Amino acid sequence: MMSLDEYIKALREKNTIESKSILEVKAKPPHPGKILKEEFIKPLGITQSQLAKELNVNVVQINQLINKKRGITANLAIKLAKRFNTTPEFWMSLQMKWDLWKAYKEQSKKIKV
Repeated sequence: MMSLDEYIKALREKNTIESKSILEVKAKPPHPGKILKEEFIKPLGITQSQLAKELNVNVVQINQLINKKRGITANLAIKLAKRFNTTPEFWMSLQMKWDLWKAYKEQSKKIKV
C-alpha cells in the first residue's frame, strides 16, 4: 500500500495512483478531511473560515469534514478541485476509499469474510 507521503507526492505530480481492493488494505486510509487539513489548509496558512468563504460553503461544513463528521459530496469535490488545482476524482476517490474501508470493517465484525 502507498504511504501518505507517496500519495501526496503522486497527487502533486499528477501521477496515476495505483489502488488495491479494500479487501487487501490493512491500514485505515486517510479521511479526506485529514488530507484537506494537513496537505492543503495548513501548508497554505488559510483558516477554515477563509476556505469556506472562498468555496461559498458554510464553515460548519468544512469543520465537520476536517473532524471526520461528514464526507465529501460531489459538489464539494468540484469546488475543492478548482481551489487547489486537483481533480474532483481525487477528492471523491479519498471519500470512496474511506467509506469502503469503514463499511468493510463494520461488515467484518458481523460476518466472516
